[in-house]
Amino acid sequence: MKPQSSITTCNCFAIRQAARFVSQLYERHYARAGITAAQFSLLVYIAEVGKAGMAEMAEAMVMDRTTLVRALKPLERDGYVLSEPEGRGSRKLLLALSVNGQQKLSEAVECWHAAQAEYVEFVGAERADQLRQMLLTIPTSKAA
Repeated sequence: MKPQSSITTCNCFAIRQAARFVSQLYERHYARAGITAAQFSLLVYIAEVGKAGMAEMAEAMVMDRTTLVRALKPLERDGYVLSEPEGRGSRKLLLALSVNGQQKLSEAVECWHAAQAEYVEFVGAERADQLRQMLLTIPTSKAA
């Protein structure tokens, strides 16, 4: 028996459609701070770990290294993220927030709060929490 395939039964379609919708909501808020949702996530990650190596960051963000470098370039260009060798003569770079980066993150956190509030108002607090918890388990479930 041939399995039924339909856009309405495709998990990938549903997840991508929802992701685009939610991304647009957050992007609208982050635009006030002059950054993107991806850049916000990178700034938060670096702030949380202090100094971040590229490989560890790419793994944590579930991004390939090329995509990560492309996303970091504007943050480095604008002076929000600084890179320095891990140690004398090391080729490994560590990323850290500059003072301007910390200020930009503070500004963007206000936008994040507004985006979070709008999202929660749209889907409901309990549903938002349940969905987030479910989604966070996907990359760690070794389903790939």
